[in-house]
Amino acid sequence: QVQLVESGGGLVQAGDSLRLSCAASGRTFSSYIMGWFRQTPGKEREFVGAISWNGITTVYADSVKGRFTISRDNAKNTVSLQMNSLKPEDTATYYCAAKSKGSLYGGVGSYDYWGQGTQVTVSS
Repeated sequence: QVQLVESGGGLVQAGDSLRLSCAASGRTFSSYIMGWFRQTPGKEREFVGAISWNGITTVYADSVKGRFTISRDNAKNTVSLQMNSLKPEDTATYYCAAKSKGSLYGGVGSYDYWGQGTQVTVSS
């Protein structure tokens, strides 16, 4: 069982940066693939990016590639999403998620555990 808690969301202006964190409980955190997703009202939850269990490999959606960076600290059971050059279209609730196996590109259904989400609002 893994419990995930996101933090770091807020209201920023276009062009600003924001760093989200996800704290995980459980002794097996280091064995999980960690993903970030986002969702806006009325739309499906969409993939933002993911990081391998050892932090060596990361993948990103085209919409955030070059602007967002995922990292993890297995000693602290945390995963972070550094968001730079934010745009109004990045406004969403951001979720971290964990899964024990599968592709880094796997969608919502491939993840086993989810956080409660943190709101990010980017004003123009």
